Amino acid sequence: MTDVIETILFTDGACSGNPGPGGWAFILRHIPSGKMMEASGGEAETTNNRMELRAVVEGLSALKRPTSIKIVSDSSYVLNGLSKWMKSWKANGWRRREKGRLAEVKNLDLWQKLDELVALHEVDFEWIKGHAGHPENERCDELAVAEWRKFK
Repeated sequence: MTDVIETILFTDGACSGNPGPGGWAFILRHIPSGKMMEASGGEAETTNNRMELRAVVEGLSALKRPTSIKIVSDSSYVLNGLSKWMKSWKANGWRRREKGRLAEVKNLDLWQKLDELVALHEVDFEWIKGHAGHPENERCDELAVAEWRKFK
């Protein structure tokens, strides 16, 4: 990882019920230019973890070229998966240990897409506490909640 982060990706997912209607959102901030982009979307029937993953997938997919990026999320599931668990999942054929045996990784389609996207960039991670006044996290939550409300 370089010492210079060029872009920051803030993400959040939300769900009303688990499963239930869900929303995802991201904010991309290009540090050198100060430009920002935000986007959001949702699904009628999903889970919170899928929406957290989808926010990162969509944010990384919005990048036009390889970059040095910091992913900022309140999802331990996403950040631990990317920084700790994915390597062993891949080594085990995208399976994880569950009750002493190997089971398919949940949300496999999104994890595999994230694996492809992360490989294109120099990625760093930062966990933040959710609903704690972090401006970009609060904005992403607002956008994600607005998306799941469209399905109510």
